[in-house]
Amino acid sequence: MEEVGSTGLFDLVEEKNSTFFADVNYIIVTDTAWLSNRPGITYGTRGNCYFFVEVECSKQDLHSGSFGGIIHEATNDLIFLLSTLVNSSGHILIPGIYEAVAPLTEKEKGIYEKTEYNFEKIKAKFGIKNFTYNTKEEILMHRSRYPSLSIHGIEGAFSASGTKTVIPAKVTGKFSIRLVPNMEPTVVIKQVTEHLKKKFAEWKSPNHIEISAVIASKPWISDTDEPLYLAGRKAIKRVFQVEADLIRTGGTIPIGSHFQEITGKRIMFLGIGGPDDAPHGQNEKINRFNFIEGTKLYAALLQELASF
Repeated sequence: MEEVGSTGLFDLVEEKNSTFFADVNYIIVTDTAWLSNRPGITYGTRGNCYFFVEVECSKQDLHSGSFGGIIHEATNDLIFLLSTLVNSSGHILIPGIYEAVAPLTEKEKGIYEKTEYNFEKIKAKFGIKNFTYNTKEEILMHRSRYPSLSIHGIEGAFSASGTKTVIPAKVTGKFSIRLVPNMEPTVVIKQVTEHLKKKFAEWKSPNHIEISAVIASKPWISDTDEPLYLAGRKAIKRVFQVEADLIRTGGTIPIGSHFQEITGKRIMFLGIGGPDDAPHGQNEKINRFNFIEGTKLYAALLQELASF
């Protein structure tokens, strides 16, 4: 379902809320992974607003030998617009984007300090030279509890090997913003649109632009002191003999907030994936240890919940 956009799932949840979900006490989602070899419970996810910004300069592709230097090129316009979104440290430059972000609490700081996360090992595994922050706590917070903006690609520009002296007639830039609690997709879409239109006007290009948001998913967060989470932590301690990491993931799982809003039930993400499972990537896997012990974990959780 997830890999094809879960078409129809949101409507189905609303339709079945008064029947299928009527006698449900809790909802457990298993689609998450640990940050290390220590088991973890995910209590928050980021939302996502995904944008297309399209710039058109002509009705067909042009030759740079004939038109280079005498027209406003769409790719140049787009590169300029994308350069106004975020700086080299990852700070988002769109006015007002951070205003709704909740301030960091002492309880949160304590969670990040206790979380196991070897960022040097992560750097080595993926060939990353340096992160934009230097401590474990800063890295964890900026990958999960603060918003981020990523530029994903440009459609319509020449990208094959070799050379081609074409001026594309139309190019589309693709970028997304990961949202955190208190950020509303409708507000973010308005902020992004206004920012890009203002910058394009300052650029003084006669070309046509279109800005659209193709995804608008809300963030989600829960209270780790609720009975559901206390039971989850006890189950992990019982099966794995360690305290659970409490995790806010940087990714987006839209059904979490939707389940909670529509059903009113408490939600917990209790996945058993390892930190190197490569979800959605090449050689995706699950370790036998995680699978076998994870099966025990879900049985233990049911027993622990029965005591609340």
